[in-house]
Amino acid sequence: MSHGLQFVAAWTYSHNIDNSTADFHTTDLTPRRQQSFTDLAADRANSALDHRHRFTLALLYDVPFFKNGNALTRNVLGNWEIAPIYTYQTGEWYTVQDGVDANLNGDSAGDRAITNPGGVGNTGSGVKPLCTSAVTASQCVLDNVLNIPDAVVGYQAINPGAKYIQAYYGALATTGRNTLLGAPTNNFDATAVKRFAFTERYKAEFAVQAFNLLNHPQFLPCCFAGAGPGALGGATNQVASQGITGSARNALEPQNGIFGKWNSVFPSEARALQLSLKIFF
Repeated sequence: MSHGLQFVAAWTYSHNIDNSTADFHTTDLTPRRQQSFTDLAADRANSALDHRHRFTLALLYDVPFFKNGNALTRNVLGNWEIAPIYTYQTGEWYTVQDGVDANLNGDSAGDRAITNPGGVGNTGSGVKPLCTSAVTASQCVLDNVLNIPDAVVGYQAINPGAKYIQAYYGALATTGRNTLLGAPTNNFDATAVKRFAFTERYKAEFAVQAFNLLNHPQFLPCCFAGAGPGALGGATNQVASQGITGSARNALEPQNGIFGKWNSVFPSEARALQLSLKIFF
């Protein structure tokens, strides 16, 4: 502490690896069931709980100016305290999923997509079937491939430049588990306190607290405690979980137009202000 200022900074590095994170169906972001029942080793990857870097900086500044003046200057200009806190944390790992039972093992929950090594960014693409001349064009459609298995010779990516391509029935998925990194936590909170001293006995303290002051989008998945599929943490300043069912997985399937667009399915913690007044007597 010097001249009323104190601060503490901390950086944490960690690396969490597992082959399954959730014991129950409490999140759609990383399926609890493996892609292949006979190859658990293929699911070894960064955990959904793996937040590689976390940095925090907290300051407390008891503003020294006008503290020793007369009652008017002390109560109008002096007796301020400012306390900002900055937090940065790398995002959560998500699994790019398929939406269909590509490996034909009777379970579509853990099926993943195909990775295109030459693909651009975190882009996704659906596919269309390629068939022999034994069937008509109206029969050679995705919804009908299980009825004409002998006629389907492969699939063609609608966007061949995409990084992730849907693996349809019978295709070999090459994407690992948890390869897509979500948005980081980039949060700035601040508190300002003004104190008033009316007499030796009666005092007051007025405070303004701003959470996510810069209004950065904060998408906070994880938090599996009692939440529904696609669970999120909900807010940077509390631990209550928020369940999202049905929509979260859509942003993780490359054939969907909202692939990788977290703001389309996840609520973002907006700026919040809190006022408080304390009376001392």
